[in-house]
Amino acid sequence: MIKIENLVKQYGDIRAVDNISFEVNEGEIVGFLGPNGAGKSTTMNMLTGYLSSTSGKAMIDGIDILEQPLEAKKRIGFLPEQPPLYLDMTVEEYLNFIYDLKGCKLNRRKHLHEICEVVRINEVYKRIIRNLSKGYRQRVGIAQALVGNPKVIIFDEPTVGLDPKQIVEIRNLIRTLGRNHTVILSTHILPEVSAVCERIVVINKGKLIANEKTEEISRVVDGFRRLCVKIVGPQEEVLAALKNKEGIAYCECLGQREADSYAYLIESQPGVDIRRPLFFALAEKGWAMIGEETMGTNLEDVFLALLERNDERKKKRNVVKSNIIAK
Repeated sequence: MIKIENLVKQYGDIRAVDNISFEVNEGEIVGFLGPNGAGKSTTMNMLTGYLSSTSGKAMIDGIDILEQPLEAKKRIGFLPEQPPLYLDMTVEEYLNFIYDLKGCKLNRRKHLHEICEVVRINEVYKRIIRNLSKGYRQRVGIAQALVGNPKVIIFDEPTVGLDPKQIVEIRNLIRTLGRNHTVILSTHILPEVSAVCERIVVINKGKLIANEKTEEISRVVDGFRRLCVKIVGPQEEVLAALKNKEGIAYCECLGQREADSYAYLIESQPGVDIRRPLFFALAEKGWAMIGEETMGTNLEDVFLALLERNDERKKKRNVVKSNIIAK
């Protein structure tokens, strides 16, 4: 449904987007992730036709956004970081204006009613947008993106500035929309992605550094493992033994859990499954392991590890280049 090929955006000597390529299949919800300044919004603006690319292609449903912009844009609903609202209009006036602007051919009354039902803004339909809360304004912004029933919906930082309750509501709404649309969610907020998206595309300094399913994203950083284990034994001796155990990169005591046991957070070295050797090492000491929980790798760790790995690769490439030049 969406195909980006070797996309580049150059501003003078600066490459905001540097030769990235990825695809989004029909019906997928994909997170487009990166720190501030990574090139996310620039990519989204090129994908929606708001910016032209320096080189490369952005395709929507097989249509090049630059060669056939009107046809491509009919298939896109876009919510930019700042929703394009006319604050002096009522919600009703605004959505009717967007309907006319897009040249929508669907039954006006039925179509707008269905959109208001989906985004839950019926109760504010007659109110002036200026008087709405931030959460409701965001919903109205999503509503305008849905006018015309586009195949692709693109959200750029849709929950910025919302309170926790509003964030949960918007996340649930995005999940609902994903049943009938292809969705790209551009954000730098990591929990957003794990809560909503099926796949994650990560960009940093204009370059693509990962493209993985959400549940498999930790594999791209060589899979370090975290365990929370409950062990019966003298706390100081157990902690010292764990810290000295081969294969364990980090360990800390999380406190007493029962009368005779303590919980420990253990992080193994990259690529090491520490569970079996840990079990036998504790058995030799006569310390019972009465609980074990795999903590997994959270997205924050994955993201930081990806950025770190990407920076390391750059350093290595620079060293190789320097050696070649020196020769």
